[in-house]
Amino acid sequence: MTKPKVFITRRLPDEVVNPYREHLDIEMWPREEEPVGRQVFIERAQSSHGLMTMLTEDVDEQILSQSNNLSIVANMAVGYDNVDVKTAERLNIAVTNTPDVLTETTADLTFGLLMATARKMIEASQYIKDNKWENWSPLMLAGTDIHGKTIGIVGMGRIGEAVAKRAKGFGMNVLYYNRSRKPEAEETFGASYTDFEVLLEQADYVVCLTPLTDETKHMFNKDAFHRMKKDAFFINASRGATVDEEALYEAIINKKIAGAGLDVFEQEPISSEHPLLSCPEVVCLPHIGSSTKQTRYKMMRLSLDNLVHHFQGKPLITPVTSSTDNS
Repeated sequence: MTKPKVFITRRLPDEVVNPYREHLDIEMWPREEEPVGRQVFIERAQSSHGLMTMLTEDVDEQILSQSNNLSIVANMAVGYDNVDVKTAERLNIAVTNTPDVLTETTADLTFGLLMATARKMIEASQYIKDNKWENWSPLMLAGTDIHGKTIGIVGMGRIGEAVAKRAKGFGMNVLYYNRSRKPEAEETFGASYTDFEVLLEQADYVVCLTPLTDETKHMFNKDAFHRMKKDAFFINASRGATVDEEALYEAIINKKIAGAGLDVFEQEPISSEHPLLSCPEVVCLPHIGSSTKQTRYKMMRLSLDNLVHHFQGKPLITPVTSSTDNS
């Protein structure tokens, strides 16, 4: 029996992929760090029965409508705003993602980014590397407390709840804003549901974990940053396009907020010339929220398992529809 042909858009470790070759005819883009070119992606999609994609690939209507043999897209991420899910549904093409397996790892990074930003850890490390540590002074590189402060989580999905759990360990007051209330989070973590505007006004740390939708694009704009406390920090570990980066830059340089920690950007990758990198109050990371070897391997295997299940006629493990909670 002929194996279904699957194209993987990034080079993955053989130790992960090889066991699946028993069930799938796998072709991989040969480079790990360089994304597949658009034209090559189009050609491979047209000749494949399944795709395993990364967030770097735009699986749009052109790709989906021109790929007559394609029946599944397995996206190796919890988010799937890079996939035109509605068109996929119309064409009867299944879509899967990788939730749950990255929740705790991403929450670790999110809270670590909050801590690094508040306590000026990156700036302090560079201070030593630049040979500036010549004396001690009472307020040298003085940061801001985390314990006992108020955290405002925008997007109380799986990762939001995991961040709330960590915040409670620091004795923080937890506010959250979500499109629907989460009674379990309120009961388990003592989280308080509030309006977006109230959260901005009361939180010492505003943490963006909301999925990217038409409604959430640039929800953190000039008005949002002006509503925040002047000594508050903004943390984004969700999607870059939820933020108007020009408005954030202006809020930083005009001292409207105290600082920001960013793992995501509207256009990735960013260069060293990005304006936000010029602000010492901002900590920038290259989208490494789920980047531990253990978690990335789990994400790879979950994507491949979804592909195998699909072609064997078994229920998908983590299916996505246009109504799925993208968080």
